[in-house]
Amino acid sequence: MITLLTGENSFEINREIERIIAVFDGQVERIDGSELELRQIPDLLMGSSLFAEKRLVIIKNLSENKSVWTDFGTWLERLSDDIELVLVEPKPDKRTKTFKELQKLAEVRELKPWGERDVRIAEEWASVQAKEMGFELSAGLAGKLVERTGVDQWRVFHGLEKLSVLDEVTSEIIEEVIDPNPIENIFQLFETALKGDGAEVRTMLQTLELTEDPYQLFGLLSGQAFQLAALSVADKPSNEVAKDIGAHPFVVSKLSSYAKKLGKSGAKKIVAAFADADAGMKTTATDPWLRIEQALFKVTVLIQ
Repeated sequence: MITLLTGENSFEINREIERIIAVFDGQVERIDGSELELRQIPDLLMGSSLFAEKRLVIIKNLSENKSVWTDFGTWLERLSDDIELVLVEPKPDKRTKTFKELQKLAEVRELKPWGERDVRIAEEWASVQAKEMGFELSAGLAGKLVERTGVDQWRVFHGLEKLSVLDEVTSEIIEEVIDPNPIENIFQLFETALKGDGAEVRTMLQTLELTEDPYQLFGLLSGQAFQLAALSVADKPSNEVAKDIGAHPFVVSKLSSYAKKLGKSGAKKIVAAFADADAGMKTTATDPWLRIEQALFKVTVLIQ
């Protein structure tokens, strides 16, 4: 049997491997495919072991090893009946002969990571996972947890681990024990600018500059500006706007009051400020942090 695990959800891939191992009765071998040599393939796929009748062979990232990956497909039909093969390829090249051969012979499972539109999925998963860990997490508290962790499944899981050892879980406790995710830090920065507090914006930027990539941070800030603009032109509740644009409903709801205050004209100017900063970051050698600061300071002026 051949199983191909693809996709960039490393959490679910790890879990899937654990499930396969749990039900397998035999010898388990883990192989780093990037270091595998072609001469090792016959023994790996056809050889037997003196210590076990059945073998589970798990090979990760073989496609990174171009010389072996190219010819690997020709060996698949010769796989011994006593061997169960699991290939882990987060981003395989689907144009290669080996991948096409795997599509014919293997059970292909694509495990995609959560995106911003998967907030509800993350919240529902957190509630179910909490129950498996032995404690209750209401829908509201699950929402609070995902608000803090973001839709990164590893962060949600580790957050649940922290909560599972506590005597009780409340919204305040979640805020106390779960570190905010980068997106929440970015929202706090954007919200500070919307409050017109230029001095605090500069202080926050100085702190973020120590740990964050300016281009990634700018992209997240631009996303906040887009959400603000969407709210300013939409004639519907914030939760419906969040659903339409695939954003977290809590974050969008917090932007609602600013969208009303700014109106369409003010929101348009904020988007323009970020568009100018984006153009400047792409066409000049100016410090990107300076461009970010200039855009945010334009926001602080517009809101006053």
